[in-house]
Amino acid sequence: MAKETFPIELIVEILSWLPVKPLIRFRCVSKTWKSLIFHPIMVKLHPQRSSKNPHVLLTFEDNNRNNDNCYSFAATCSIRRLLENPSSTVEDGCYQFNDKNHFVVGVCNGLVCLLNSLDRDDYEEYWVRFWNPATRTMSEDSPRLSLHWRKYKTGRNDWVCGYPRCGFGYDGLSDTYKVVIILSNVKLQRTEVRVHCVGDTRWRKTLTCPVFPFMEQLDGKFVGGTVNWLALHMSSSYYRWEDVNVNEIVIFSYDLNTQTYKYLLLPDGLSEVPHVEPILGVLKGCMCLSHEHRRTHFVVWQMMDFGVEKSGTQLLNVSYQHLQVHDFPSCPMIPLCMTENNDLFLLANNEGEEFVVYNRKDNRVQCTEGFKNGKFSFFSYDYVQSLVFPYPN
Repeated sequence: MAKETFPIELIVEILSWLPVKPLIRFRCVSKTWKSLIFHPIMVKLHPQRSSKNPHVLLTFEDNNRNNDNCYSFAATCSIRRLLENPSSTVEDGCYQFNDKNHFVVGVCNGLVCLLNSLDRDDYEEYWVRFWNPATRTMSEDSPRLSLHWRKYKTGRNDWVCGYPRCGFGYDGLSDTYKVVIILSNVKLQRTEVRVHCVGDTRWRKTLTCPVFPFMEQLDGKFVGGTVNWLALHMSSSYYRWEDVNVNEIVIFSYDLNTQTYKYLLLPDGLSEVPHVEPILGVLKGCMCLSHEHRRTHFVVWQMMDFGVEKSGTQLLNVSYQHLQVHDFPSCPMIPLCMTENNDLFLLANNEGEEFVVYNRKDNRVQCTEGFKNGKFSFFSYDYVQSLVFPYPN
């Protein structure tokens, strides 16, 4: 009698619903299973199934390990557990980066992009690495991008821009993960975009456009094939926030596939300039904008139809007093995550070093909890467990 076997398609369908941890063990069953588990179809299908169990990746710093140094950490956390017990959940899942200079610039399909830098005598070097927390794999360093930006004499590499804006995303049409760095040459009055594709041997210049000021937030936010930063639509390299007009605040949106850009207007409800710069984020795959209002309220907008001019729904508009934040924070609060029905929010008061769990449905603070062990400056990224390799197969 012939030996019965399951169809390959059925095996892949079953495996795609399993968490990454058992899949990593199952690859040892046989060469066939290993090839199935890391087959490109399986790798693409698995994050879609993982998204049924929503997680976020939190980044933060810790200044208690050494008197003069801040150490960078990341933690992959279940949203459900975070809302129940924020500090303990972060403690259980935290990972310390070996290099203090690592800066998370984006997360996409379970792959984390880390930017690093090295200060030379007359130039700065930048490079990235790719990390998959679920499979515990880390890539080698990318090619290095050298910028002679500390010198103010006219020259091709005379970059006068501070730490560069950097973003990370996935180009579905070319099936490529891409890192984007924005560079502003003040003397030549131009902005350049450099892109590194995972597996490529160099950084490529893909776009040149007139110079304009970006706002303070460094990491670009990936939504719908684009990487996005807050910027000011003005023909200048510098700005003073107190002189900015609300109509000048825009989103600079770079399309990973077409290598083009456009400016997007903010939601209509943002009618005046906040006292401190707003923050872009991503919640449940949608772009969001957080800002204070007249030093009394914390406001969050969600842009469900991102790319549609002035589209936006107000998710939160709650007073700091109601959130039990008694002093106006000089840095904005950050929405870290929310439930599927948008009723329960976890907010980070980075200045007060505490988590706030806010129930929007009942309009009440469910709990506040201080950051543990000197941790501060929390930020979040949508995250799914995946089998994506941090380097080409």
